[in-house]
Amino acid sequence: MNHDDENELFARLEADMGAGPAVPGGEVVDLGKARAARTEAAEPGDAPTPVADSATDKAPTSTPGGPGGSDSDTRGVAKSELVDSSVPVESGPGLLDRIKGAKRLDVIPGWMRSWPEFRDAVTWLAGHAGHTAAFHAVRAPLYAGKLAVRTPRGVVNVLTGVGRWASDAEGEPLRQAEARRENSELYLKLARQRDRRVRLRTIVTASGTLLALGLALFLVFGASLLTQTIAAVLAMLVFGQIGAPADAPLSSRAVIKTEVQKLTSDMVVKAMASIGIGPISSAVAKGQEAITFVAPITREGPGWRADVDLPLGVTVADVVDRRSRLASGLRRPLGCVWPDGDPSEHEGRLILWVGDQDLSKTGKVKWQLAKASQHDIFNRNPFGIDPRGRAQSVPMIQHNVLIGSLPGQGKTSAVRVLACGAALDPSVELWIHENKGTGDLDAFAPISHRFVSGIDDEAIKYSADSLALLRKEVMRRAGALKKLPRDLCPDKRITRQIADKRSLKLWPLVAVFDECQNVFGHSEYGKQAGEDAEFIIKLGRALGVILILATQRPDKDSLPTGVSGNVSIRFCLHVAGQTENDMVLGTSSYKNGLRATIFRPEIDAGNGYLKGATPTPVVVRTAYLDGPATERIAQRARALRKAMGTLSGQAIGEEAEMASGPSYDLLADILAVVPESEERVWNERIAARLAEIRPDVYGGWQGENVTSALKPHGVTTRGVAGATDEGSRTTRRGIVREHVAKAMAERDGSTGAA
Repeated sequence: MNHDDENELFARLEADMGAGPAVPGGEVVDLGKARAARTEAAEPGDAPTPVADSATDKAPTSTPGGPGGSDSDTRGVAKSELVDSSVPVESGPGLLDRIKGAKRLDVIPGWMRSWPEFRDAVTWLAGHAGHTAAFHAVRAPLYAGKLAVRTPRGVVNVLTGVGRWASDAEGEPLRQAEARRENSELYLKLARQRDRRVRLRTIVTASGTLLALGLALFLVFGASLLTQTIAAVLAMLVFGQIGAPADAPLSSRAVIKTEVQKLTSDMVVKAMASIGIGPISSAVAKGQEAITFVAPITREGPGWRADVDLPLGVTVADVVDRRSRLASGLRRPLGCVWPDGDPSEHEGRLILWVGDQDLSKTGKVKWQLAKASQHDIFNRNPFGIDPRGRAQSVPMIQHNVLIGSLPGQGKTSAVRVLACGAALDPSVELWIHENKGTGDLDAFAPISHRFVSGIDDEAIKYSADSLALLRKEVMRRAGALKKLPRDLCPDKRITRQIADKRSLKLWPLVAVFDECQNVFGHSEYGKQAGEDAEFIIKLGRALGVILILATQRPDKDSLPTGVSGNVSIRFCLHVAGQTENDMVLGTSSYKNGLRATIFRPEIDAGNGYLKGATPTPVVVRTAYLDGPATERIAQRARALRKAMGTLSGQAIGEEAEMASGPSYDLLADILAVVPESEERVWNERIAARLAEIRPDVYGGWQGENVTSALKPHGVTTRGVAGATDEGSRTTRRGIVREHVAKAMAERDGSTGAA
């Protein structure tokens, strides 16, 4: 309180005291309490607020209601309006609604409900057991030698122990102590007890010695060699273990277990108080509740999970920004501590997961489809694992993907994983553009409709031309999809059923542009390439055209904002700063706590934030595919395409523009080479006739090629009887001409085009 306020208060008191007799019900004001109340109520820098004393509070006040009205009491004092009622009022959802809204925990753990995770767990367990068994099996001779060396010492230890027991040596210190105290009565009692014990134990020892001697003589002179061997081994095991020094165990450890301290609420509170967030630190300093645990700390995967409500006004982004401090407070490596939000609750709900092991030390993640024979691109593509060890996947149909990072952080491996997933679907047409010129994606050349690897102007022009062709293809597909009947395509989107109808030419098309900044940043081709890419991203996703863009320089000059702003799935590995982070993950991602800058260069290579593929962004460690593994997958993909007859473009040595479509019609060509008078015909004869009319298309075809090519049209082959060129009768695989004509009529009736 300043002097002006104090003088004002005293002036008021003097005026009240000189005004005459006290008002009934008046009270004496304690000046010390009044000053203290003003001091506590006033904030630093706020304007002083006069403290109303009893006299002024109870001064008559003129109100519209007049004396005794509803707006004043009997002394004319205005009534206070209560903001919060003192009477508890039940609000919010009822009991049944709260029960319905409760979150049910899984009865069966997630890893047991997911076949891939269950398989991985069983595989790991079998591998662990196999490793342990092999480790000790290799060292079995060493263990046997140790036992043999320690056996004599074990025999001596047994004999010494038996002798001490028989002579009651363990009681000797007590008897000597009583003798030194000259406690003759107790000493005599102990001596008599010792004599009784020694007599009994001597009899037992002698009997046991005779039995042992008899057994030894039998084993030496009367037992078979097998019995002697078993007895010797058992004796060596027993006496060898007894003779082992306490500090030298027999076997070595096959696996060194990592001992990790259990996560507790005290650890979390102390760590949260140490990261420099004001509301948390001040609450802990005052002994108040800083954070609230909304559920018990539980074991989840290879780590511990704590669900926490942060103080009012504190967000998960505030904690993520201090992740390194939090790791220090928990005394755990940075790669073990992963604070995450739960937007389904509120912005202050923190899910803190603390792993047993640094994510970067989990080793290379095996791709789930590395040995798969085939994959359907309409299903999710396995991509990697999150810090909790859960498998993460990426949907590709109706999506486009943007991958960004600094060089050497695992971007190429992420591209390979997505491209291999598309390659294992033989209906997918691949366009691969590797504009770094190092050959990282050369394995896909034998299965790609269009392929280029290089950084020169010619390679950049090829990539820009591909984007122009894709733009035309999107426009063509839009027109073709519009003509499809509503029952076949109700949502006007590409489906598996539509993609399998090869005559519609609406199969999935995946175009990869690695190091796309070299295309978009080119002085001559870059601007148009950016416009084409933006057009494709906006319209192509529903038409089966998928772009996968990867860049190591995510900025506005090398990655057009129209491209980065419309991509639906984003994966950002380590980047340098906030600008690059938001170019890949989207505007305000850095502000909202999605910060790929937290990943450590090289140490966290392969770790990144995945956004758009899951309900909430998640940290993912991508699966690893090296060059040889990618080549093996590409070879399987080529075999699948050869069997289905879906190889095209550069993969078979030709360059065809998608916009113009193929210049032949398989069904029409078959009907042309099979006259109406020939009701049934062998596939091998159809292949020979097709090769005669279109050698550039059907050259080298065999009967199985005809079978594979007709399968997407719904025409199946069957056994057809006929005569060979030598005149003998036999049955071979063939078709019925009427079935081909019917398939063509249904196709043309549906699409309105031949």
